[in-house]
Amino acid sequence: MERSISRMGTLELAYIAFGAALMAICSWISIPMAVPFTLQTFAVFFVLQVLGGKAGTLSVLVYILMGALGLPVFSGFAGGMGVLFGNTGGYILGFVFVGLIYMGAEKLAENKAVVRVTALVLGLAVCYTFGTAWFMFLYMRHTGPVGIMTVLSWCVFPFILPDLAKLALSIALAKRIRPLIKRY
Repeated sequence: MERSISRMGTLELAYIAFGAALMAICSWISIPMAVPFTLQTFAVFFVLQVLGGKAGTLSVLVYILMGALGLPVFSGFAGGMGVLFGNTGGYILGFVFVGLIYMGAEKLAENKAVVRVTALVLGLAVCYTFGTAWFMFLYMRHTGPVGIMTVLSWCVFPFILPDLAKLALSIALAKRIRPLIKRY
C-alpha cells in the first residue's frame, strides 16, 4: 500500500538519507581516465534498485537539494546553485528523470529485471538528452554557437561506456544487497 511522504516511517527516511549520502560520496570519487569520471551515476543506479523507485527518486531529490543549499556534495566537493545552473547542471538535474522513469517501470512490472534495467538505460538516455540540451543552451548563450556533435563528443560519448559499466556493477551489487535490506 502506497504511503504519502508525510506518513513515511523512520526507517524509510533513513534509507532515503543514506541514498543521498551515498550519491555525495560517490560524486567525490574520481576515476582518472582520458576523461575522468565519478561514481555518481553508479550511486543513482544502485540507490534506485536497492530502495525502489519512490525512495530512490526521493534520495536523488534530497541529494540535489543538499547541493542547491551549498553543501559540497557534487563532483570536486562543489555545491551551490551555481553548479546546478552551470553548463553541466542539467546532467545532475537529469538524475530526477532516471528516477521517475525507473519508478514508472517498477509500477508496470515490479518483478521483471529486464524492464527495470531497460528503464535505467532509458533514464540515462533522457538524462544525457536533458543535460546536453542544457549545456548547449548555456554554452551558446555565453560563448557562441557550437554543433551538437561537438557537445556530444565533450559531454556524452566519453561517458557512455563508463556509465554502462557502472550500470552493470550496480545491477550485480543491488541484486546481492536488496535481499538484505529490511523493508519499511
